[in-house]
Amino acid sequence: MFLSDLLRASYKRLASVIGSLLAVCLISACLPASMCWARDVEAKISVIELKQLPPEARQTHALIHSGGPFAFRKDGVVFGNREHLLPDHARGFYREYTVPSPGVRDRGARRIVCGGKQRQSPESCFYSADHYASFKRIVQ
Repeated sequence: MFLSDLLRASYKRLASVIGSLLAVCLISACLPASMCWARDVEAKISVIELKQLPPEARQTHALIHSGGPFAFRKDGVVFGNREHLLPDHARGFYREYTVPSPGVRDRGARRIVCGGKQRQSPESCFYSADHYASFKRIVQ
């Protein structure tokens, strides 16, 4: 009885060690891939010039850089990037702003999402005409 208990315990420890080693191997194999994935995300985002944006988006962009005032209570809230369509950053990096849509009574689908440490001087801004299904990086 004692020998079988000892063998079972040894097998459990061995399985635990093997499981830990497999986890380390899988994580180390995925890290370079995830780093490449972040670069791929940035490479896939198309660019739009500020002057090509709809007038309401240009106005919202100007309001972001001047600190407001914004028409909607949710303007300036943290954007979670749950879709992972924008480059990965820590939570709180991105903030979203409504781009009014003529003839629409609610906030509509158009947004500008800006990222950076300073709200009025964002590092980058992105335009979405389809409620986060796609983004275009805004360039001057």
